[in-house]
Amino acid sequence: MILAIESSCDDSSIAIIDTKDLKEVFYEKISQNEHSAFGGVVPELASRLHTIALPNILKKTKQYFPNLKAIAVTNEPGLSVSLQSGVAMAKALALSLKLPLITVNHLVGHICSLFLNEDIQNNFLCLLVSGGHTQILKINKNYEIQILAKTNDDSFGESFDKVAKMLDLSYPGGPIVEELAKKGKNICNFTTPLKDKTRLEYSFSGLKNQVRLALNDFSKNDICASFQATAINHICDKIELFMKDSECKMLGIVGGASANLALRKEIELLCNKYNFSLKLAPLKYCSDNALMIARAAVLKYKRAEFANLNTELISPVSTDFRRI
Repeated sequence: MILAIESSCDDSSIAIIDTKDLKEVFYEKISQNEHSAFGGVVPELASRLHTIALPNILKKTKQYFPNLKAIAVTNEPGLSVSLQSGVAMAKALALSLKLPLITVNHLVGHICSLFLNEDIQNNFLCLLVSGGHTQILKINKNYEIQILAKTNDDSFGESFDKVAKMLDLSYPGGPIVEELAKKGKNICNFTTPLKDKTRLEYSFSGLKNQVRLALNDFSKNDICASFQATAINHICDKIELFMKDSECKMLGIVGGASANLALRKEIELLCNKYNFSLKLAPLKYCSDNALMIARAAVLKYKRAEFANLNTELISPVSTDFRRI
């Protein structure tokens, strides 16, 4: 068994996975709702809350300690002070239990959320959409990760949060914007960013500005419906450029924003158009969680890729995002 810890942002989570059959042995996550009053995650507050939540979750796992083979933890990318909470606990556990430590890139964990209870596939395209990242990836036949396209400003999820803030909605804004969009109509005539251009990148800053200019002319419901439809159209436009000529025939969607059902629906239509199979992470495990970190750690455990406890392990940006 491997015990994994996730604390890259504002979710405290611990999971235990069986390395033999990939079954979930233990899982719990505590989300920090305290940040809603500030309209975004406050790093220092997140760190303090992790130091309370993680030990409380860990107490429930002590019965499994004798069967553990390794400790895993998210070490990049993320908020440094949040990562520190998880890494400090992981180091302490590894030392006290005399177990190897496995560090996991948070984004690799999201990719592995597609394969929590099964063998990890290769040679597929993957859309990563979250509060911090928007990327089109290719996982090749050697399980190497190639970044095909990414945002040059805000992420898909971040743009939802910022639109929600413009509309005086609470944080996190993604689920609220999605819900209001169901009640509105796509009538604001927002322009899809980089439409009909071959630039292989995303940009949501201009769309946010269109929302700002429409605040006094349309209802919140219609703004949410128009913004969401345009943002999803932007996502699909760029994916389609790769799907047209790709030898891959599977597309996965991962990340917290992949829980958006409207996005899933449009991506499914696109996959049908190009005869792609669509692979989705379970809704429960779309957002940050320790089970995806545990699944990624199983691969590194089998390859005996262990961390040096005497080195600096934390990085707010990705330094090890080359392969699953």
